[in-house]
Amino acid sequence: MKLISQATLQIQKPVEEVFEGIVNPTKMTQYFISESNAQLESGKEVIWKFPEFADRFPITNIKVESNRSVSFVWDPETIVTITLESLPDKSTLVKVTETGKDFNEQNLKWLIENTGGWANFLACMKAYLEYGIQLRKGAFDFMRKN
Repeated sequence: MKLISQATLQIQKPVEEVFEGIVNPTKMTQYFISESNAQLESGKEVIWKFPEFADRFPITNIKVESNRSVSFVWDPETIVTITLESLPDKSTLVKVTETGKDFNEQNLKWLIENTGGWANFLACMKAYLEYGIQLRKGAFDFMRKN
């Protein structure tokens, strides 16, 4: 049995704006990461850095379908898929799924943490895209290793 981390949120912006907010590093650094060396594009490898960690994270196996989905690997055991659905009111339903880890006690902890993490990602993206608010700024400073 494989574990599946999922989070879903509706963003009151057209699918094109939400998609751009995910693939464009200038936008993504406003609500999720602190650095990226490139835009998310199919076949590329990108390096992400988060403000609360010293490490850099390679983002591989990127697959992008314009205004529909983005998938990638950042943990060799999992695949992240972000799907976008345009709704009749011109808002966008965003679903994040991360799957691949086997069912065991250690991975149950991963499931809980990553489900919360993806919900936070969506909330931060919504706040930034809809209102220009940076919810993530300073939110995880307590996690920095001194």
